[in-house]
Amino acid sequence: MSKNILITGPNLAPEAEAVLVDAGYLPVYLPPYTEGDGLNEIAQKTKPVGVLVRMGRIDDSFFDAAPEVRVISKHGAGVDNIDVNAASARGIFVLNAAGANAVSVAEHAIALLLAVAKKIGPLDKSVREGRWEKSGFQGRELAGSTIGLVAFGAIARQMARFAKAFDIRVRAYDPFSADDVFDQEGVERVQSLDELFATCDIISLHSPLTPETSNLVNAERLAAMKPGGIIINTARGGLIDEAALQAALESGHLAGAGLDTFAQEPPPAEHPFWQNPRLVLTPHIAGVTTAAGTRVGIDAAQGIVDFLAGKSLPAVRIVNRNQLNIPA
Repeated sequence: MSKNILITGPNLAPEAEAVLVDAGYLPVYLPPYTEGDGLNEIAQKTKPVGVLVRMGRIDDSFFDAAPEVRVISKHGAGVDNIDVNAASARGIFVLNAAGANAVSVAEHAIALLLAVAKKIGPLDKSVREGRWEKSGFQGRELAGSTIGLVAFGAIARQMARFAKAFDIRVRAYDPFSADDVFDQEGVERVQSLDELFATCDIISLHSPLTPETSNLVNAERLAAMKPGGIIINTARGGLIDEAALQAALESGHLAGAGLDTFAQEPPPAEHPFWQNPRLVLTPHIAGVTTAAGTRVGIDAAQGIVDFLAGKSLPAVRIVNRNQLNIPA
């Protein structure tokens, strides 16, 4: 049996690589966003038994090219770049490393919020260009405002703690979390997305991308927000109808948005976001810190090693536990 583990990215934290190597496996690193025929060709040559997914998509054709694969482990939480149904149909376990990067992602979300609210980007640009635009500038305080969190997992809960340190009131919507989770964090629960958008000054997205959550930030919900609202997205780009967001920003209804993720990554060169001064944009790197990368990498690698060793895994780590009929 092959001992190869494909890593769909150019690197892994040394501590995470050591988890694989110490267990007798050979990491096979791929260039960023290797997918489709290129990925399948490498899979046919290397015959991996597992895949640690970082960049690029794993689709149905990959599983045909790599019949020896028994487990897929995501370097992070979101698995929208993995065809989970195709994996499940073949009995392949799909794992994730949810929560290991919560602090880093929440910190980045706060950084985006501050950059948008305080207009850091435009002010930095104007100073560098020799302009001193203090006269007439009006900043914005965040204290006393209300932030609405879409979903209430580990990252959103950390975001709530940070927001409260700024004296920001926190509300959240998550139909899957128990009431006591909200109570423990001192966060007000709302019963619908429509209510959340209509009652909050800031919306921060922390939901996975599913058919049900695709484009949940749409023209109607943006129009329902208070004038001067802010959107923050460190989750998945597909949660936002980007044309609707662009229109809401251009009209002046929204004050701005901070985006770390996009519907297409990288976005096309002609994307209208590039010319919008109300946007702060980063290249899907909210969780990319040394500390988070090490924790996430270790969790993802350990999941592969434990599964292939026949050890039982916490049900919460198995993304397709329902499809595989694994008890929660």
